[in-house]
Amino acid sequence: MARIAIVGSCITRDLWPLREAAPRDLLYVSRSSLPSLLSSPAPGYRAQPNPPEGLTRYQHMAVEADLMKTGLAQLIAHRPTHLIFDFIDERFDLLRLPSGALVTHSFELETGGYLQQPALAAPQAIPRLSAAASQVWRQAVVDLAELLRMTVLREATLILHSAQWAERQAVPGGGSIPLQGHPHIWDGRPADLAGHNRMLAQYEAHFLASLPQAQVVRARPEHRLADPDHRWGLSPFHYVPAYYQDISLALAALGVEEAVASGV
Repeated sequence: MARIAIVGSCITRDLWPLREAAPRDLLYVSRSSLPSLLSSPAPGYRAQPNPPEGLTRYQHMAVEADLMKTGLAQLIAHRPTHLIFDFIDERFDLLRLPSGALVTHSFELETGGYLQQPALAAPQAIPRLSAAASQVWRQAVVDLAELLRMTVLREATLILHSAQWAERQAVPGGGSIPLQGHPHIWDGRPADLAGHNRMLAQYEAHFLASLPQAQVVRARPEHRLADPDHRWGLSPFHYVPAYYQDISLALAALGVEEAVASGV
């Protein structure tokens, strides 16, 4: 039986759209950029027992895992047979704390009020599409390769779910049109779609150069369409069902037989 770990976003987690359909042995680490995942913890931050108003318990747990850097320990303890990365959550900027620790400037971190805590005071912003972000990300891949080599994670089948933001959206009848509206990281924070796709291509190329053992799964280009009827709403990375079906079949060929894309 496969024990699956995902370090990434909903584009991989949504292969199992219903909680009861998810594999029993599934670990999902999200809202954590690779440099943040491998960084030291935010000094002085203490876990909060309850989520802030407006966030779910899962969202709160994801933010705290990013701040306290518990994701790596979870991955190692999980001993996955299949370790899947996707880089769609790499759209968020990074924040460098005075200690040097990095955290992911996610929507949940911003809206949950975490940045008002003294432990997260005076952060330095590292814009995602900047040269500084590229530099720390490349170093994080080097650190990740060493971590995989030195821990039980080396036993896992390493998989890259290769993805790009969709430039077109589906329309009734089977056609497509250019993506409507301007994409945002979140409301009020517009995003450069072409710039993020260039960045993703660079990230994936560096990841594969550093970790050549990784298996790559990707959807057919004609299925990389945004879905206006997606349960999370229209977005360049909320795809049509055929996209998830492609990925599900590719993962099944690598032994992730539980992946089911129905109902996405």
